[in-house]
Amino acid sequence: MTPGRRSPSGLAALLLLTLAVCASPARADQQNPGKVPWISIIIDDVGYRRNEDLEAMELPGPLAYAILPHSPHAASMSELANRNGKEVLLHLPMEALEQDKNRFLGPGALTVDMGRQRFLATVRDDLHAFPHIVGVNNHMGSLLTRVPGYMEWLMHYLRHSGKFYIDSMTSGESVANGIARENHVPSMRRDVFLDNILTVSYINGQFDELIEIAKRKGYAIAIGHPHPETLAVLAHRLADLDAYGVRLVSLSQMLKGTGNRRQLLKASLDR
Repeated sequence: MTPGRRSPSGLAALLLLTLAVCASPARADQQNPGKVPWISIIIDDVGYRRNEDLEAMELPGPLAYAILPHSPHAASMSELANRNGKEVLLHLPMEALEQDKNRFLGPGALTVDMGRQRFLATVRDDLHAFPHIVGVNNHMGSLLTRVPGYMEWLMHYLRHSGKFYIDSMTSGESVANGIARENHVPSMRRDVFLDNILTVSYINGQFDELIEIAKRKGYAIAIGHPHPETLAVLAHRLADLDAYGVRLVSLSQMLKGTGNRRQLLKASLDR
């Protein structure tokens, strides 16, 4: 064999080794984004209950606040969250499968009877309803999030708006997260709802579940609401995170640390 040349089998082995070395940091980063497991927390349904919203804003750390569009206190809560170093999400109302729940959608809702032009005009108006929006999650939406066509329209718009998407997973059949990724929109899914039952014991149990999931896969996202019980539990538990062996991070940091770096870069370049 000519000196300095490798056999085909040697080249193949070298290529496989190189690919393994290059790929392993990405896999490790996705499974464990930092030295300790990461958690992120979203407070939903902000904008209607001023006193509870103000109390929620006092929670420590880089939480995210999902604000309902056109709600009475949307602009003031967004400004306050931004001043306090929190992230602001548009809590985008979407049609539910259970029709009796749709009375809680509020203004700015997306429904399955909308054509593309009206749908996108509604998304645009909602995104301009208050300042400092960095991402979107769905309010309700157990019907709309399982319809691929509507999610394609939404994610195409968000990609060119430079927003990320968090799937609230109000339906196990949601296609939103997958379609977001197909459209190069930075996206993740909710892991835990903290307060489906409004008792301190239940919410504490759900917070324990959040920590367990984060330790198992390296990261986890929870959603709660500005209920007195939820805020009391979070105020207590967030003050002692070191004891649980997890770290609270912003959603933006979570997205960057779990395999979305290239998606974020592509989204910014496409704007």
